Amino acid sequence: MRHREETYMSGNLTAMIDVVFQLIIFFVCTINIQEASDPRIELAMAPNGQATTTKNKYEVRVDVDKSGRIEICRTVLSPSMLTTILKKSRADANGHDVPVLIRADAKTKHAAVRKVMDACSAAGIWKIKFTALKEKA
Repeated sequence: MRHREETYMSGNLTAMIDVVFQLIIFFVCTINIQEASDPRIELAMAPNGQATTTKNKYEVRVDVDKSGRIEICRTVLSPSMLTTILKKSRADANGHDVPVLIRADAKTKHAAVRKVMDACSAAGIWKIKFTALKEKA
């Protein structure tokens, strides 16, 4: 019997490993962390609502938890502070629409959401969207 010579692929794998790590870093950095599920806010169900596919770069996301606390980026705000921030956002948008996305807990009383809506109208913002779940995950 004859022994076959085994051939091994050889080469420098450093470049391939580098590309894989670059891809991992890219995907980790581009994940939209703001849209990740927030355990503090359980969104209401809206099975008949329309899903939005485009996002406005001027959009301001306001969270309202079940106790009525108003937050932007986990910073607690009073309604007057929210109005000031929204006025500044509107001024920085250079005439573009500044939509406000309200993420309220399903158990939040409407009075708390109404405070956010009043702050929007005081800042001259009329484009308001609400976040809800299409189906239970």
